Amino acid sequence: MQYLVSVINDTADLATAEEDAAIDVFNERLQAEGHWVFAGGLGAPTSATVVDNRGEEAMFTDGPFLESKEYLVGFWIIEAADLDVARKLAAEGSKACNRKIEVRPFL
Repeated sequence: MQYLVSVINDTADLATAEEDAAIDVFNERLQAEGHWVFAGGLGAPTSATVVDNRGEEAMFTDGPFLESKEYLVGFWIIEAADLDVARKLAAEGSKACNRKIEVRPFL
């Protein structure tokens, strides 16, 4: 089963050199153990564009969808046997990047 592991932060600070190194080690482990599907970091919320094409014309709005104290700064898509494994990996990812993590299964 695949899971979205979202990295949540409350500041615009990028990862430190130590956090980057720990993330690299974690990523290598995910790959070696067959959990890796894809991962990436995201630009600041101010770089977002919201697109709404539910009406007659598409509307484009600069800025994040939500104004919040916390926002999504990166993610992993992982393969795990079950939620317990995904949660364990997410806990290790949280430690590596020094950020909060949210785990959601793909349906």
